[in-house]
Amino acid sequence: MAEFTVRAARTGDVAGIRDLLEPFVQQRILLGKDLVVLYESVQEFVVAEDAEGTLIGCGALHVMWEDLGEVRTLIVAEGWLHRGVGRGIVDQLEERARALGLRRLFCLTFEVEFFARRGFHPIGEQVVDPDVYSQLLRSPDEGVAEFLDLAHVKPNTLGNTRMLKTLD
Repeated sequence: MAEFTVRAARTGDVAGIRDLLEPFVQQRILLGKDLVVLYESVQEFVVAEDAEGTLIGCGALHVMWEDLGEVRTLIVAEGWLHRGVGRGIVDQLEERARALGLRRLFCLTFEVEFFARRGFHPIGEQVVDPDVYSQLLRSPDEGVAEFLDLAHVKPNTLGNTRMLKTLD
């Protein structure tokens, strides 16, 4: 099995994260992010790198509410698929989520089987109580809108599955 490590992202990784993201943006699998947005959220990211220090994957944990976070921007480089990189990234993000006190993780994904193997399950419409829902409606974050399944983000979510995992 090939060697790789997963670690917290640094500002010097942002260009590499953008480079990992770009092919998926071109294929309309992931939404594009401006470079400034990636810098602003670098503390949410972990990256996977090979033995030479080349970025081979990334993922981010975005806190949405007191007990709720989102796994977002999960990417593994083509040559590293099916080699444990995605699992390593998600494991690290789950560890971070637990350390922050989160009890549930959301994702919006085409990779349903991958996330199902990690304990995520498809969700329906209402997964937070009405008071929390009304607070979340105030967020300008597109990921929160996708979690809430709001009409204005429907074009972004076509073909994706909304999934949730309860952490141990």
